[in-house]
Amino acid sequence: MNVLIYSIYKPTGWTSFDVVKKIRSITNEKKVGHGGTLDPFAEGLLIIATGKDTKQLANISGASKSYRAVLKLGKTTDTLDTEGQIIDTKPVPELNEKIIINVLNKFVGEYEQIPPMFSAKRVNGVRLYKLARENITVERKPIIVNINNISLNSLNGDSVDFSVTCSKGTYIRVLGQDIANKLGTVGYLIRLIREKVGKFQINDSSTIEKFESVWMSTVH
Repeated sequence: MNVLIYSIYKPTGWTSFDVVKKIRSITNEKKVGHGGTLDPFAEGLLIIATGKDTKQLANISGASKSYRAVLKLGKTTDTLDTEGQIIDTKPVPELNEKIIINVLNKFVGEYEQIPPMFSAKRVNGVRLYKLARENITVERKPIIVNINNISLNSLNGDSVDFSVTCSKGTYIRVLGQDIANKLGTVGYLIRLIREKVGKFQINDSSTIEKFESVWMSTVH
């Protein structure tokens, strides 16, 4: 195989580094990296590079990204996703598609987020999730991200299915929380799929099993 950049479909439950380790094991390449972390509960497109092509990952990870997410309203968790414990509940007001679309549109353009405690961001050299696991909360400086576009796919009861294209560094879990707050309630993501990274599309990605099968058949 001459191609050294691969589009891999990361399954739920795997960390991005789990995928890196697996690809390293399959290819026997010492130098393997990924172009943008996906949370363990998330799934979808993860760009993997090996060998000298890991140098391209900085440009790839800096590209805009597209996601599809499902936001559950009325409850929230400490991680803002399905990995955490429910910490708050709030009634859900009567909603319709028009109300939700109006709220989603408010996020288009520059948008200030506070990084979640359950994230890999470092504060004073320590990753936030390590502090969060010890029930330590620290002040986080807001970051400016950009929402290129956001649209409603469907409203099913208390679940909002939406798609978003955004800049590098956007926390979709925080976006979900902020959408819920603007709707007058709380919420957390119950599904998150990364569908696009720059020019790379999810439809062109391979499962880890398929990648391994193709790799072995090519090598042998």
